[in-house]
Amino acid sequence: MFQFSTEELTKMGAEITTREIKQQPELWQEAFTYYKENQARIDAFLTEVKKAAEGKIRVVFTGAGTSQYVGDTIKPYLSKVGDSRHFIFESIGTTDIVASPAEYLHPDDWTILVSFARSGNSPESVAAVDVANKYVKNLRHITITCAPEGQLAKAASGDEHNLLLMMPARANDQGFAMTGSFSCMALTALLLFDEKNDLATKETYVKTMATLGNEAIAREDEVQKIVDLDFDRIVYLGSGSLAGLTREASLKVLELTAGKMATVFDSSMGFRHGPKSFINEKTIMFVFVNNDDYTRQYDVDILEEVYADKIAPSVLGISQKNSENNFSGANFVFNSSEEKLPDGYAALPFLMVAQTVSLLSSIKVGNTPDTPSPTGTVNRVVKGVTIHPFEA
Repeated sequence: MFQFSTEELTKMGAEITTREIKQQPELWQEAFTYYKENQARIDAFLTEVKKAAEGKIRVVFTGAGTSQYVGDTIKPYLSKVGDSRHFIFESIGTTDIVASPAEYLHPDDWTILVSFARSGNSPESVAAVDVANKYVKNLRHITITCAPEGQLAKAASGDEHNLLLMMPARANDQGFAMTGSFSCMALTALLLFDEKNDLATKETYVKTMATLGNEAIAREDEVQKIVDLDFDRIVYLGSGSLAGLTREASLKVLELTAGKMATVFDSSMGFRHGPKSFINEKTIMFVFVNNDDYTRQYDVDILEEVYADKIAPSVLGISQKNSENNFSGANFVFNSSEEKLPDGYAALPFLMVAQTVSLLSSIKVGNTPDTPSPTGTVNRVVKGVTIHPFEA
C-alpha cells in the first residue's frame, strides 16, 4: 500500500488513510519543534498553576473515542516520570464526564483538564469543558487539538487560563480513522509532562521514534503476510502504557473493517481472566512487548502461553531488539535503532504496525479505508448526540 501511486490508492478508496499513516514520523518531528518553540509559554503556564494551587493538582486527560485513548496510553508512563509532587494524572473520557459529572469531577480539587480533540467540534468535547467550568471551582485548561477553526481552539484562544497547543496542520486527519492526530497529541502531552527527561533526551526519543516508524512502513510486506492468514478475530495485548495503546489498536481494526473483524484488547496479565476465551482457530494475537526488563517478562509469558496452546494461527510479539527474554515464536522486531524507548514513546511507532494491520485488513474484507462506514451509522465527527442541560 505504501508503495502504490496516488492514483492506485484513490481507486482503492485508501489514498488518504495510507498517506496519513505513512507521514507520521515527519509529523512527530514537527510536533517536537512546536513544543521546543513554545516551551517557555508552557512552563510559565504550569508554573502559575503550581503556585496558585493548594495541594496536589488533578491532571485529567480527556477526549472521546481515540482522543480518550491518548490519555489511556500516556497516563501510566507519566505517572512514573511526571511531576508527582504537584500532579496526579488521570484519564477520563469526555463521555463519562458529561454523563455523570459528580462521579468524575471534584469541585474542590485544583484541576487541569487536558482536552484532546482532532476537530474540537465533538459535542461531548465541547460539553465536557462547559460542565467542568460549572462544576470545578479552581480549574485550568490545556487544549491539544488539530483544527484551529474548531470550537475548542476558538474557546481557548485568548483565555489566560487555557493553554492552547496546536498540532501540525497535516495531523488534522482527513481520513475517517484518527492516525497522525492521535500520535501527535500523545507525543505533545508526553513532552509536556515528562519531568524526568531533559530536552536533549526527548529529542533523541523523537528521532528514534521516527526511525522506527519509517522502518514499520518499509516492512509492510511482513505485515501483509500476517494479514493474508485465515482469520476474523484480532487480539491486542500490552502492559503499562502499551496496555492503554491496545484500545486504540483494537478500535482501528473495528473502524476500518466496519466491524467485519472482531477485536479484543486487554493487559498482558489481565487477558487470562476470562477474555482469553475469545481465542479460536481464526484468531491472530499481537502483544506490544515492553522494553522495561521486569514488565517485559509478563508480555513474553502470555505470548509463550498462547503459542503453546496451538489454537491461534498467529501469535506475534511487537518489540525492539533485546538481548534476552525474547518470545520463542514469531516477532516483529524493530532493528533500526539501538536506543530503547520507554513505553510511552515506544507506543507510537508500535502503533504504526497496528495501523498497517488495520489498513491491510480493511482492503482484505473489501472495504474502503477512507470511507469505511458506507451506511453512515458511524461518522468522522460524531453526530446525533443530545447534550442535556447541566447545572452545578
